[in-house]
Amino acid sequence: MRVATLNLWARHGDWPARREVLADGLRSLGPDLVAFQESVVAGSYDQVADLLGPAYHIVHQGSAEPDGTRSSIASRWAFGEVRAARMPVTGRVDLSESAAWVGVAEVRAPSPLLFVNHKPSFRLGQERERELQAVASARLIEEVLDGRDLPVVVAGDFDAAPESASMRFWRGLQSLEGMSVCYRDLWEWAHPGVDGHTFTPVNPLVTGGNWPLETGRRIDYLLVRCAGNGPSLPLRDCRRVFDRPVGGVWASDHFGVVADLS
Repeated sequence: MRVATLNLWARHGDWPARREVLADGLRSLGPDLVAFQESVVAGSYDQVADLLGPAYHIVHQGSAEPDGTRSSIASRWAFGEVRAARMPVTGRVDLSESAAWVGVAEVRAPSPLLFVNHKPSFRLGQERERELQAVASARLIEEVLDGRDLPVVVAGDFDAAPESASMRFWRGLQSLEGMSVCYRDLWEWAHPGVDGHTFTPVNPLVTGGNWPLETGRRIDYLLVRCAGNGPSLPLRDCRRVFDRPVGGVWASDHFGVVADLS
């Protein structure tokens, strides 16, 4: 099973050129499950359907920014129950933005699982919000599981570095708000000690946009819930995608992450 996460950067920049790179790259990648952030649904246009084609089931975030920017989940298999929630955990969360959202989808794959798109607050000074949103997402996952022994894959643009409190919570390294969970960070599992930055000034779309002083961070993740003595799904491979230009065109301001799981 191939899972991926990618922030599409809406339709900013040279969208026609980026669209070609993204569509070709996704077709070549052939993911089974994808969490998209900053995807656009506006009028009759569905960016995810446009890029992936008709072979996918798609669930979109209901609320969106004025230009239609939101988050989305795509699957080759049909969905069962889908739960979604906004996470206005403090007064600093701006609900006119597409962040502060989580979607939890039961996927009717040959072996059913939950696939989660987690998109917390993105501002640098809002780690407190990201902590509370991590707890809110983790609680929603446990509520949907309701004691069932299903694998869970959490994907998304977490806007937090691995050493942050919110990511330490996800990775089972600390508790927050009286709760603790443990998810295996697939990049770290496959590449221990490698920074794996996904939002980096190596990509000129980063420093040419709203982040001119960005120094580089790993903020896009794939996580697998641990059960018993380890992860609930074995990892075969994990790597970055869209991490270099094609014909001089960068696909997005984020690099994506893809993993193959058994």
